[in-house]
Amino acid sequence: MTGHRPLDRAELPEDTAALARYLIGRLVVRELPEGIVSGRIVETEAYVVGDAAGHGYRGMTPRNRSLFLGPGHAYVYLAYGVSWMLNVSSEKAGTGTGVLIRALEPLEGIPLMRENRGVERLRDLARGPGRLARALRIDRSLDGLDLCRQGPLWLAEDEHQAGDIGQGIRIGITKDADRPLRFYVKGSPFVSGPKSLNP
Repeated sequence: MTGHRPLDRAELPEDTAALARYLIGRLVVRELPEGIVSGRIVETEAYVVGDAAGHGYRGMTPRNRSLFLGPGHAYVYLAYGVSWMLNVSSEKAGTGTGVLIRALEPLEGIPLMRENRGVERLRDLARGPGRLARALRIDRSLDGLDLCRQGPLWLAEDEHQAGDIGQGIRIGITKDADRPLRFYVKGSPFVSGPKSLNP
């Protein structure tokens, strides 16, 4: 068992953008049969109320229903038929907003991450949401999971200080693309995207 303390749902900010910032420096913990894999969150994106880029924009469907749960649940979807993406539902139940976890600084289970990804370079193990999901072996089976309780996948506190947090536009979207709803640790080598977006 891990000593990591799950995040307290009562302490999660109600606002989606505030939650995206709050999650920077927290941990994603994954329990696998081979052991614990974890990483520190260094990059997030918020998908807020009325956001045309958000999956909840047009309402609830069987595919996105986990996004409409109360705050702190996993919404896992397949992007472009290729990569799984881990999101955290936000705001009150029925809202359909969430935070995409874009990148992690690997901490525990690095050999397992390397095996899952087929990559040796530490910096590239979980830099970007698709890589992150492969490194932690996250797929649709974890969709809807309560991330504020210890289990196969959860969010945890970390005593480490996150450092300076930058804010900028989101990556890889075409709708509402100019909104500054991406948060990241300044200077972290584990943040995704081009350097021009990470001043």
